[in-house]
Amino acid sequence: MNSIRKKISVITGCFNENENLQEFYDRLVAVFGKLPEYDYEIIVADNCSTDGTREMLRCIARKDKNFKVIFNANNFGQVRSTYNALLQASGDAVVGMCSDLQNPPEMILDFVRHWEAGFRVVIAVQSKSREFFLMAVLRSFYYRLLSSFSDSNDMIQNFTGFGLYDRKFMDGLKRYHDPYPYFRGLIAEIGFKRKVLEYIQDKRKHGRSKNNFFTLYDIAMTGFVNHSKLPLRLAALTGFCLAFFSFFVAIAYFVYKLLYWQTFNLGLAPLVIGLFFFSAVQLLFLGIVGEYVGAILTQVKNRPLVIEDEKLNFD
Repeated sequence: MNSIRKKISVITGCFNENENLQEFYDRLVAVFGKLPEYDYEIIVADNCSTDGTREMLRCIARKDKNFKVIFNANNFGQVRSTYNALLQASGDAVVGMCSDLQNPPEMILDFVRHWEAGFRVVIAVQSKSREFFLMAVLRSFYYRLLSSFSDSNDMIQNFTGFGLYDRKFMDGLKRYHDPYPYFRGLIAEIGFKRKVLEYIQDKRKHGRSKNNFFTLYDIAMTGFVNHSKLPLRLAALTGFCLAFFSFFVAIAYFVYKLLYWQTFNLGLAPLVIGLFFFSAVQLLFLGIVGEYVGAILTQVKNRPLVIEDEKLNFD
């Protein structure tokens, strides 16, 4: 009796990746050529590209029925679009990766080997990156900060989502109804037996990154808001500390004035400095509270992840 063949799904998102897609597809096919005992599907979620990417996706999909495409009706952002594609994968194992070739497709061979050894989750973390030095330092600092502040004690550092996830993990993931998820945090929260591999992230071969300061800031704050209450508690703690400090400073000034009534002048400098300092602290923590209110608003609206315009090869 023949055993049932396992299926591996590869999902990725793209926006204006016309120059990278053909090589991305060719390298994936070459990888699965070395895994003849598995069936496979490749799912690409396109965020309304305008550079010829859609035409290339259609061309590949006509030639390969295992190549599936989701055309979004608008650009819903990499977080929502990729997560929507992830939930539609049907494989016994699902590989999430980027289509810009910074994640080497050849690592799938190592993922599968460890998956078959019993690991439900096999992820790749960056031991070294060829990106701009300052960006690498900031990224590393953020991961360490989030790991320290997170409600989960198992937050993964230097991790971008590149990895393999077993069907049991995916079934657990589907129980989270989050319209704007922080996927890396969910991996730490859900758990399961995990294997961590290291790799060196390559630079982009073609095109420019679609991320900018605002998109990276959005993702970073989503991680804090979704997986840590510490900023809110820090705001309250700082408020108490500053209140006590202000009280003792006021007492000290009052006593000093009583002792040196004729010679001690308060002056405007301490008042102006104190006013600006406390105003800055208030604005900072109002912003933090605003982030949490915004996250609540996103949950309450309960909007769909994306609106799909067309799907290829899903039938």
